[in-house]
Amino acid sequence: MDEKNFSNVKEFVLLGFTADLWLQRVLFFIFLIIYIISLFGNITLISLICVESRLHTPMYFFIGNLSFLDLWYSSVYAPKILMICISEDKSISFAGCLAQFFFSAGLAYSECYLLAAMAYDRYVAISNPLLYSQVMSSRLCASLVAASYLGGFLNSILITSETFTLSFCGNNIIDDFFCDLPPLVKLACDVKESYQAVLYFILASNVIIPTMLILASYLFIVAAILRIRSTQGRLKAFSTCASHLTAVTLYYGSILFIYSRPSTSYALERDKVVSVFYTAVIPMLNPLIYSLRNKDVKDALRKMVDRAKCS
Repeated sequence: MDEKNFSNVKEFVLLGFTADLWLQRVLFFIFLIIYIISLFGNITLISLICVESRLHTPMYFFIGNLSFLDLWYSSVYAPKILMICISEDKSISFAGCLAQFFFSAGLAYSECYLLAAMAYDRYVAISNPLLYSQVMSSRLCASLVAASYLGGFLNSILITSETFTLSFCGNNIIDDFFCDLPPLVKLACDVKESYQAVLYFILASNVIIPTMLILASYLFIVAAILRIRSTQGRLKAFSTCASHLTAVTLYYGSILFIYSRPSTSYALERDKVVSVFYTAVIPMLNPLIYSLRNKDVKDALRKMVDRAKCS
């Protein structure tokens, strides 16, 4: 590696979305509203699951952890996005860029594994409803969540160390609103085959394998639902998976679109829009997805509001 070129990059400049000042202000308020809703929704859902004993089940344990990940995931990006929308200083230090990249990757990969664990939880709930509580014990649930975090951040250590030891040739302008993999790869002088191999490993271990596990779980779920004789029973069983299926489709769809292509095919302007979706919009939508169609959550929220009024 060329140490001279590498050492020249002490900070990066995030171009953001546009140079138009008026549009920057508009985007600031849009992202601020999205972030506030995301914070409020995820904190509220976590609080409901912790406080309401009716929600102390394996499914809500996983949903609570998903909200925890989304809460921190959006917080990794939002403050810097808001700052570059209103500030003339759009720089981020090398260490700051590395930290943002590391935590965003770790949280994103952890969510990939967690969504796979949630698919298994739905399979057990539908195929073995009488044994659900025994199979999905507290110990197993905690182990699955811990494994999700461990796997996510171990992979994050790998990709972060490999990415930030690339030579950036003195060019420090990132045509994006955060330190993401595609624009950083664009800045690199020479992306070796070994680095491409690491990218394929990350894609396989964090996206493809969890996707296969989710698909396998849903194949078994469909088979179990088809064994239910009544139409009403089938609809009820499927409705318990609808929220998870929606979250998986939105999250994995955007992730695969960005990261499943070779680096030569990256189109930064188009990818910015998709990046906004999975970094800002999905963390805001997940609490709504898991609450609007969920009677238990709505009842728990109503009780919380009533208690607040009485106090």
